[in-house]
Amino acid sequence: ELLSEQHRVLEERLAPVVREITDGRPRVQEMENVYRKIVSYVLLSSGLGSPTDIQVVREVTAALQSIFPQTEMITFTSLSKKNKEQQLKNLAMLVTGIRLYNKECGKGGSSIDDLPAILNEAIPSATRTVDEGLHTCHTLAHRYAALLESMQEDQHRYTQLSSFKLKEALFNVRQHEAFLCILLSDAITSAQEVEKMNVQFAATMEQLKNTVQNRTSIDTKEVFPLFVALSNLWTGFQDEILLLSFLTNMTNSLQQFSEIQSQLFPEELLTSLLEGVTVKSDEERIRETMGTRVNVSDFKNQEWLFPETTDNFDQLLIQYHGFCAHAIGVKGLTLPGNPAIGILKHRERCYVFSSKEAAYIFAQDPDKFIQLNVEKVKEHAELIQLLELHHQFEYLAPYAQARNADKFLMKPTTKCDNSTQTDTHILPPTIVTSYEWNEWELRRKAIKLANLRRKLTHAMQTDLSQMRRENSTQVYLPKDVSTQTKRDNSSNVPRPQIFLEGLREGSSHTTHMVKVDLTRPVDET
Repeated sequence: ELLSEQHRVLEERLAPVVREITDGRPRVQEMENVYRKIVSYVLLSSGLGSPTDIQVVREVTAALQSIFPQTEMITFTSLSKKNKEQQLKNLAMLVTGIRLYNKECGKGGSSIDDLPAILNEAIPSATRTVDEGLHTCHTLAHRYAALLESMQEDQHRYTQLSSFKLKEALFNVRQHEAFLCILLSDAITSAQEVEKMNVQFAATMEQLKNTVQNRTSIDTKEVFPLFVALSNLWTGFQDEILLLSFLTNMTNSLQQFSEIQSQLFPEELLTSLLEGVTVKSDEERIRETMGTRVNVSDFKNQEWLFPETTDNFDQLLIQYHGFCAHAIGVKGLTLPGNPAIGILKHRERCYVFSSKEAAYIFAQDPDKFIQLNVEKVKEHAELIQLLELHHQFEYLAPYAQARNADKFLMKPTTKCDNSTQTDTHILPPTIVTSYEWNEWELRRKAIKLANLRRKLTHAMQTDLSQMRRENSTQVYLPKDVSTQTKRDNSSNVPRPQIFLEGLREGSSHTTHMVKVDLTRPVDET
């Protein structure tokens, strides 16, 4: 990130010069001015010498003219903007390689610093500085751990030392030690990288010398790749110088924490507190437990890993940064764990211990002691980073990031919903609808076209139809009409009422019947 940021800043500073060179097409009278700007760009991008030094400017101009004479400016200006920028970068690398070769041959390059020699002196010096800081941290950590152990063993010493922040001081020193180890690892990696580049640079330079020798004309395909390789290697040296400066500044910034330790616990105070206390270093603690080992048969449901039975034993990811998993929660100490005792694998995580007894106690109920360690870390939040317990406190990350996003060491996980859609037919259809595979169909079409060539279309205009317009009329359609010719009617028929008299026998044997009709006439109903 540091190198990419540095390269981005350099590109931003050179952007105005690049725009002046690549924008537009200058006239013939302005070609010389553009060429001088190209010289300035090549000099500034390489970082070899000061642009105010006349000797450096002349050296760069001579190297540029050998590969890009001013007569080729017309061809250069006809290129597109993107091609111009690419050619500028290529010219800068070629000129840098030529200048480095000339310096090796003693024909210039007096203003170019000998970066390999500077790195060969600076890296050991930086490594010694970090080593001295690590030695100081180790000494303080061993003393603080001895005092804390004596407090737990003797109640009188506990009363005497409880007012001192020994536990906080121990955690702070362990943090400082962890950061210095990272810086030392980076310095060692830088030294290895510089050594590798020194070998490559010497081999490339020797190959270039054998190729050039005393020849007056050389094929560009032979030497240009070598010049570019020299330039890239030199850029690597410049990057290592920048990284080494960054590591040195960071080491100096961390020095203030050691000074605070000396203020809180002066040497006289520590010496008086350590009377009668045995101080053991981390190496001595590990040597004391080298002969002890966990007996696997004592544990039926636990998995233990040992060097002779496990592949890549040294590359296992140990929890709690390699500290004893039992001492953190029980004693509140960061004691170094000894993998030779045995590594406990519990729920796909590996744990080491400072003694066989601690391993046995922890293995009886690992979940209990893991939770105890979490509670201890809650009391001392600085242990989250030191013991690498981010997975135990993921719920704290969003708030901490929102509150102080720039300084928090864990970067937030960026999540977003995304979708893509692929067109069914990306290219336009290429189907020829007039294509015919049948030969006889093609013959039929050919005959039809041949007949059409002999046909004529005739048109005529008659007198009756000339200058006539279209007429239209509108009629009223008949409407629907209905009539009613019948009337429904009804009448009431009178009810017949007829009575007969004399039907019964009386005093006379002769029957005299009288019929009386009382039915009303129809007209009266």
